[in-house]
Amino acid sequence: MYSKILVPIDGSPTSELGLAEAIRLARLCNARLHLVHVVDMLSFNAYPSAGLGITPEVFDLLHQGGEQILLKARAGVEAAGLPVETQLAEGFAQRVADVVTDAAVKCGAQLIVLGTHGRRGVGRALLGSDAEMIVRQAPVPVLLLRSPSA
Repeated sequence: MYSKILVPIDGSPTSELGLAEAIRLARLCNARLHLVHVVDMLSFNAYPSAGLGITPEVFDLLHQGGEQILLKARAGVEAAGLPVETQLAEGFAQRVADVVTDAAVKCGAQLIVLGTHGRRGVGRALLGSDAEMIVRQAPVPVLLLRSPSA
């Protein structure tokens, strides 16, 4: 069935839902998980006021935060007894969806599992939907898990 499952994570509760489901699927399929966290500089730069705050220190903090998210998720996967690899990716000139779909191709994933906030209306229009873009671009099946509060 699936031997490698890609799981984009950002530390949010919906991301944790996606990871939990990926762990369940990986157990059933005897699959390896590939966790990816994207340091999303493209979105950060979209806000004019944020552009003034991009210093080497801020960049380092974003990387450190991403590494901590990956370490915590890796520990959870390893505690479940599953093989796991992690990737800290940077999105300077690419959207998160582009980085995720590129990672799926490069790591040989056969499935992408991720949580979605389930935004609608103005929230979706203003914030966009990384999950929707991943579904549209993905070279493999995508399983979305919606937040119970959405």
